Amino acid sequence: MRARIVVGVLLAGLIAVAAPAAPFLAHYGAWPHRPDRPVTVLLAGVAPKYDDSAPVWPWPAKPEDYSGNTDTILLAQVRPDGKMNLLSIPRDSWMNIPGWGEGKINGANPHGGPDMLIAAVQKLTGVPVDGYAFVSLYALRALTDAAGGVTLDVPARMKYDDNAGHLHIDLHPGVQHLSGVQAEGFLRFRHDNMGDIGRVQRQQLFLKALAAQAKRPWNWWRVPLMVSAIDRNTKSGLNKATVGALLGAASGGLTLQTSTVPGSFGYRGAASVWDVDQAALDALVAKSFRDPTDPRFLNVAVVNVDAPDGSARRLKAHLEDLGYRNVSIANGARGPAKTTISGTLAGRVQQDVGHGAVAAGAGVPGADVTVRLGSDTPAN
Repeated sequence: MRARIVVGVLLAGLIAVAAPAAPFLAHYGAWPHRPDRPVTVLLAGVAPKYDDSAPVWPWPAKPEDYSGNTDTILLAQVRPDGKMNLLSIPRDSWMNIPGWGEGKINGANPHGGPDMLIAAVQKLTGVPVDGYAFVSLYALRALTDAAGGVTLDVPARMKYDDNAGHLHIDLHPGVQHLSGVQAEGFLRFRHDNMGDIGRVQRQQLFLKALAAQAKRPWNWWRVPLMVSAIDRNTKSGLNKATVGALLGAASGGLTLQTSTVPGSFGYRGAASVWDVDQAALDALVAKSFRDPTDPRFLNVAVVNVDAPDGSARRLKAHLEDLGYRNVSIANGARGPAKTTISGTLAGRVQQDVGHGAVAAGAGVPGADVTVRLGSDTPAN
């Protein structure tokens, strides 16, 4: 009887500890499984909107609808071995946003919602996105408190007051344990000579400290509270398969590696922007975010052997529309032939070409894959 009572008490305790995460588990119901490829999720922190028609001051925040500017943009890729690569995208990154035009990337969401922001990030990085999660301003505060606070080294004096934005920051330099409100101020502070890049660096510092806090054995009981804090303050475009893959990859522990979109400060008119160094970004992505099963980062050479005129140019444009980053047209001997694809991941490239056969043999020098277009190539 005594043993049953002890077991009952333990089960009751486990249920009580896990209960905060129940809404998340009920919503996704995902069983953890180890993915066979990297899983990439777009994370964005959405700035609140304030009701300037309210009869009180400071203006209260409007109900969160996740339609505002994105103050924080992170591309998080989790690999099957538990390695997580985080790419911070400065909110002021200047680019040609699909469906809108030139502007700062943080304006994509209010102009076209998650789909436009995802399209912008995919165009900028070339990395396919499997899902997204938008978090409200209050998520970080709630997450930090659920974790029991976060210990980190504040690099410099931070003092700022904004009554309209309900933001009051008063932090001194040095190692200290921050509450949720203090961590929010630490992350939102922009009034130094580094501007948005300083915020990005502090975001990375915070995430590493939070990960260290969550990994401590005596904090395991806080994990459901942290899950609940995020779930209550998130708009998610994640499906069950993606969540299951993320949970499976993280089951053995995560190893965090952070990086930032390379570039330099610049101006467009009077606006301060982050001018992206695209060549350096492409090199960073190829090193840290390349999926070994994804052919879109390969060097693909297209040769017109026996296809209608213009076929090589049309295929190049088609592959680039699919996200291929390095497609070139090469010269080769003409003559009767059918379409062949040879080289690394030739079978995957053949699926995107849409016709032809995988073949062995030497390709164009310097190319990972060579597509030789033959008489079976459609005319248009």
